[in-house]
Amino acid sequence: MSISDPRQATPALRLSSPRPPSPTLYDMPDLLLREACHLEVLIPARDEEERLPRTLAETVRYLESQPYSSSVVVIDNGSVDQTADLVALTRSDRVPVHLTGCAQPGKGAAVRRGLLTSRAHFVGYMDADLATPIDTLDEVLPLLRDWKAVVGSRRATGAVLAVRQPMHRRIGGMFFRLIAKQLLPGFADTQCGFKFFHGDLIREVARHLRIDGFAFDVELLHALVELGVPIKEIPVTWSNGEGSKLRSATDGVQSTMDLILFARARQV
Repeated sequence: MSISDPRQATPALRLSSPRPPSPTLYDMPDLLLREACHLEVLIPARDEEERLPRTLAETVRYLESQPYSSSVVVIDNGSVDQTADLVALTRSDRVPVHLTGCAQPGKGAAVRRGLLTSRAHFVGYMDADLATPIDTLDEVLPLLRDWKAVVGSRRATGAVLAVRQPMHRRIGGMFFRLIAKQLLPGFADTQCGFKFFHGDLIREVARHLRIDGFAFDVELLHALVELGVPIKEIPVTWSNGEGSKLRSATDGVQSTMDLILFARARQV
């Protein structure tokens, strides 16, 4: 699915927000910014000592075989296990592996920090369980020549659900998807954790985003749509990994509430 025309120019940034954005709220000092590269892959992580080693190994191995410069960044979102130690032990001669912290809880807060500390030409994020194969970038990178944003979809025509979510997760997300569909009617799937962007654009957009939890993806996509940014939604192969850190009884409810408040604010 294609949203907008890839040749369309991006207008000046004007985002509506339920709270007036502070222009310096998310500004990062130069000391926290990483070296520029062609592609940076962000991985938000909270207590991922079981799943992260395989993800890092496969991601680094893939990027080492590519002709462009790249780096991997794990954003530690308050882990109390060995997540940080495992990242520190990961080494590559060609692909730097960075660890950065994010004290504010939530996937959205972690991804936002990763975006705002990046200097990469292209930057994006994926799940810590490698739910979407890293070689999906073989399709994503060429598309980013023409599109400002390329996002994975588990529900677009051609997508493959190799391992489905448990039934309670699918049922629990139905109300969330209904609201998301009203905000973003052109998208088959807002929550697939495989999204990549032009770096300068997404860093400017991220400075104005406010949602810290899992509804962050909807806020981000909605901001891009408001700007008329060309977005390409592509079908992916996706596998639900055991050990998900989304807790249906807490994160799921909070994400739905965040989305309801966001939807109400858009109607003002």
